[in-house]
Amino acid sequence: MPTVASISQQIWDMKYRLRSANGQAVDDTIEDSWRRVADAVAAAEVRPADWRDRFYEALEDFRFLPAGRVLAGAGADRNVTLFNCFVMGTIPDDMSGIFENLREAALTMQQGGGIGYDFSTLRPNGAPVEGVGADASGPLTFMDVWDAMCRTIMSAGHRRGAMMATLRCDHPDIEAFIEAKQDPGRLRMFNLSVLVTDSFMQAIKDDNAWELQFGGRTYKSVQARELWDRVMRATYAYAEPGVIFIDRINQRNNLRYCETINSTNPCGEQPLPPYGACLLGSVNLARLVRNSFTADAALDLNALRNLVTTAVRMLDNAI
Repeated sequence: MPTVASISQQIWDMKYRLRSANGQAVDDTIEDSWRRVADAVAAAEVRPADWRDRFYEALEDFRFLPAGRVLAGAGADRNVTLFNCFVMGTIPDDMSGIFENLREAALTMQQGGGIGYDFSTLRPNGAPVEGVGADASGPLTFMDVWDAMCRTIMSAGHRRGAMMATLRCDHPDIEAFIEAKQDPGRLRMFNLSVLVTDSFMQAIKDDNAWELQFGGRTYKSVQARELWDRVMRATYAYAEPGVIFIDRINQRNNLRYCETINSTNPCGEQPLPPYGACLLGSVNLARLVRNSFTADAALDLNALRNLVTTAVRMLDNAI
């Protein structure tokens, strides 16, 4: 059995160790978890027996770690996702569409997936709602609904829920979005990021005014530098919101001809189109160092090449 730090053992026991419906441990050791995952992903092969041991060797000694949903769900015979995170569909600006997306988010989180949403499609606070003689409450109030849903779903499982909310830098409610986490109890299940455009950065450079608009109507004009300073002050004070350079992301997306990205997974490292999914894995480079802690220490590039090849095949099989 590999030497495992006590905190690592505790995390495995709490989050990734397979247990029966009555709470009894099915995986007696971490090696049992590796074997379960290796057997499950090998089942997708034409000749599974040729790959089980190879996949196990990749996992052994923590050389390759597939993401948590694979570790927890592969071979568990449960209706759960093996994808860690998703960017969900575009939220329509109507009540039925909003709550259909909420339902979709709840079902995704119930199966273990984190979610990202762009709330820029929702009309701002105070905008008229035709046909009902009322004003819109704005995207932040609906984010509160998502936040409550996430807390509820979290209570039904072992994994803390995770969500990303993005809002365009020209949305009329962007100022409230920037300062939303001044209240430490609000939107606790969300990471927040501002979608920053090239035109906004140019306005900052030129010290120009910046129009906040929705649906072809300008609601307010602010100084671009002042808005940027508010983002920086908020990030300094309470670590949010982050910024996502959305034009740059779409310009460099190899699939820009057929998709538009407006959000990311909850951690923010993977921009995705609507209904895109993260299938994650990590290579532990420390396990691939030869003659470690000596003058001759070096990364074993052949071992890295072989490990990455096997790891990619494992993740392909998880799909």
